[in-house]
Amino acid sequence: MSAAPASTPGVDFRGRARARRCAVQALYQWQLAGQDPADILEEFIAEREMVHADLDYFRLLAREIPRHAAELERDLLPVLNRPWRELDPVERAILLIGAYEFHYCPEVPWRVVINEAVELEKMFGAEQGHRYINTTLDKLARRLRPEETAV
Repeated sequence: MSAAPASTPGVDFRGRARARRCAVQALYQWQLAGQDPADILEEFIAEREMVHADLDYFRLLAREIPRHAAELERDLLPVLNRPWRELDPVERAILLIGAYEFHYCPEVPWRVVINEAVELEKMFGAEQGHRYINTTLDKLARRLRPEETAV
């Protein structure tokens, strides 16, 4: 399920998927280098292949996730089975994107958030890491979007 319902007008689902892909890379860089998110954003747009990516959505994720990182980590801690700092930086980036979308992007269905995160983990993460991402975000969805996940 890599696309949301067709009834969501004006949303480029493939562009958003590409934006998430770039956001994982930018958030990875932010975690490892400690670089200012605004600088990473400028660098990505100037130097990376961003063709067909939803640039506005990428900017939103790359700017807002670092700004809300402490809150997003607090949301994730109860559903993790190990300490935050023991997670791989790729896993942390993907979990932060998922947590952010659950909180601040109600137009993105919870199943889409999880599916996109699983696909990102398959692309960038450890071989079986997608199972961990799936389980963790499913638990988080049930905490943050109980009405939506009850259906």
